[in-house]
Amino acid sequence: MKPNKANLFDLIRQLALTDFKIKYQGSIIGYAWSFVKPLAMFGVLYMVFTVFVKIGSGIQNYALYLLLGVVLWTYFADATTTSMRSVADKGDMMRKVYFPRIAIVISASISSVITLLLNLVVVFVFIVVARVAPGWNALWFIPLLVELFVLCIALAFILSALYIKYHDVGHIWELALQLLFYASAIIYPLSIVPVRFQKIILLNPITQIVQDARFVLVSKETITAKQILPAPLELIPYLIPFVLLIAGYFYFEKAAKNFAEEA
Repeated sequence: MKPNKANLFDLIRQLALTDFKIKYQGSIIGYAWSFVKPLAMFGVLYMVFTVFVKIGSGIQNYALYLLLGVVLWTYFADATTTSMRSVADKGDMMRKVYFPRIAIVISASISSVITLLLNLVVVFVFIVVARVAPGWNALWFIPLLVELFVLCIALAFILSALYIKYHDVGHIWELALQLLFYASAIIYPLSIVPVRFQKIILLNPITQIVQDARFVLVSKETITAKQILPAPLELIPYLIPFVLLIAGYFYFEKAAKNFAEEA
């Protein structure tokens, strides 16, 4: 018997809360790790790029600029990595009871959203302390978060289905994340990159999301895809998450039939 929508939503909610609790189970400071990890990463990067390399010294509100990028990136990396392994980790559960396999991936991503929301509290505290006034433009941050969530879910569908068959995907994705981190303008301003390369970097939806978020929350001097990419190329990074979502969903549903046996 297949669950109805109400039961499916309840299942996703329960799985998401369980995943979030398990993530910090047994640790001394518990949920505080949600704040500590991105803040520690931010602190190291801020010191390196303002004291030693001095890339960020000429950027207004660079601390906030960097923190926002690190928080959004941390969610992307955590959501895709956790979701990738989520189906394989619940193999015993799938063999015991039937439920839509898609609930596992969505709940894993939502679990990472909880951490993201906690981290964004820190970001908005920084905004207040820095006396930055985004105005009504800040509302555009909400659809940007939706776009980021869609991108993570889309990649999670593809990665989790592949990971069931080929565990090497985990190592490949780990390497891909390291490369993407430096290729997505998380820690450096796009203004130091030649314009011809700016266009290529901004085709990456991660870069587009981070830059747009910085534009609406931190500084109007931030370079965005709409400024650099000519029409209709400017639409590409916005469309990629939704195209991937459709492709990923159908691929996942096709592969899901054999998950219980392969996990």
